[in-house]
Amino acid sequence: MPIDPATAVYNLMQADPSILAVAVLKGKDIVYSTDNWDISGDVGRIVSSWAGQNAQSIMVSGVKYSVLQCEQERLVAISMKGEGSICAAKDNEHKIICYLEPDGDARGAVMDVQRTLGSLSSNTPYLDGNSQLGASGPSVSAAVNIDPQLKGEVQSFLEWIKDGEGLSGYINYYLQQNNAPIISELSKIYAELRQIFGV
Repeated sequence: MPIDPATAVYNLMQADPSILAVAVLKGKDIVYSTDNWDISGDVGRIVSSWAGQNAQSIMVSGVKYSVLQCEQERLVAISMKGEGSICAAKDNEHKIICYLEPDGDARGAVMDVQRTLGSLSSNTPYLDGNSQLGASGPSVSAAVNIDPQLKGEVQSFLEWIKDGEGLSGYINYYLQQNNAPIISELSKIYAELRQIFGV
């Protein structure tokens, strides 16, 4: 069952404290915004730039942000003057646009934002909560369809992996910075993925 935008935003900001302000849109209409951010005058340009997927920069609240990543499902832009960053994600129903503090990691935050979209979705889950796993009946492949939201998230993840400005750009950046905590976590994730796929 979908949760209301205010609760979804609260949960998102608790999950990533570097997110300082959030707006939730349906189309170009703001359905919820944190009290500390009014982007009503910028929404039309942001949405148009995002839809065109070729903008070099966007303006939000009078600040110019250089676009690092602009895809159908997500947008990441950073202020070159150190005034923070913008990350956004969308699905068929909603768009979530966030402002992050200057030290925030917009590329990491956009994954949290995409998960938050799922909590707003009115799509029904792919498995009924009362279903009993392992029950006899039709084969699993015939009885259960994969949730389009879940499949979309995995496809977005694959696109992010393939994108030079996505996962590989993110990893290269932290390797160049010699960021030991991130490199350590990445090596753990790499080992887990190899174990999952048996390679």
